[in-house]
Amino acid sequence: MASLLYGVGWPGGLLFAVGLFASILIALELGRLVWQWQVDSGREPETTGVSAVASAIFALLGLLVAFTFSGAASRFDMRRTLIVQEANDIGTAYLRLDLLPQPARGELQEIFRQYLDARLDAYRAIPDRKRIDEALVRSDVLRERLWIKSVTESQRTANTVATMLLLPALNAAFDTASTRLASTKEHPPSVIFGLLFALCWIGAFFAGYGMARRGPRNWLHALFFAAALSVTLYVIVDLEFPRLGLIRVDAFDEVLQEVRNAMR
Repeated sequence: MASLLYGVGWPGGLLFAVGLFASILIALELGRLVWQWQVDSGREPETTGVSAVASAIFALLGLLVAFTFSGAASRFDMRRTLIVQEANDIGTAYLRLDLLPQPARGELQEIFRQYLDARLDAYRAIPDRKRIDEALVRSDVLRERLWIKSVTESQRTANTVATMLLLPALNAAFDTASTRLASTKEHPPSVIFGLLFALCWIGAFFAGYGMARRGPRNWLHALFFAAALSVTLYVIVDLEFPRLGLIRVDAFDEVLQEVRNAMR
């Protein structure tokens, strides 16, 4: 389960971006070398056919970048929304524990506080897989205890309002937590990313071929081209894994922390 939370992160994300930048520069250089090879062999470099193929490749690349960027941004917003929704559901369920008599109320409130602590620990532990596993297992155990004891105490009390209000609120809090965890594995199929990177390299190859000329090479164009592509792809990947890169949802955990602080 913890594996759902992992992704490309910082400084891993930095290495990914640098590697992508370097690979695009290599593809540009390969395109230039092919052009130079044709010139050295006495053949006239192809222009019309290369332009048509390059245009088609860059059109496909633009479409794929737009698709993946839009999807990543939507999933990023959804994850932030789920954090707020979980905070609201937990806050509501905790308040409805007041419907139960003492000492059951105090026991359940303490279990609820421990449950929320475990939930917070699971996400703050990223990328430590061992700590994430431990926190998630602990939260599952506490959730089970919380539910069983709530059902038992609701059956014991003569107040039917407790059963009608408390149990649905707990169920909603647990469902949102499960949805939030499942949302961390909602990504495009790996073949989409593979195609995206492949089109970048193929496009860079044809761009290098098209920019080749006799005389000194123009590094400025190549550097800007490689930087634009690598930064764009890094942002897309960063949006897909918003707990390990520069684009993060950690600040929204403060909403859950505020709910925890109010649990006195």
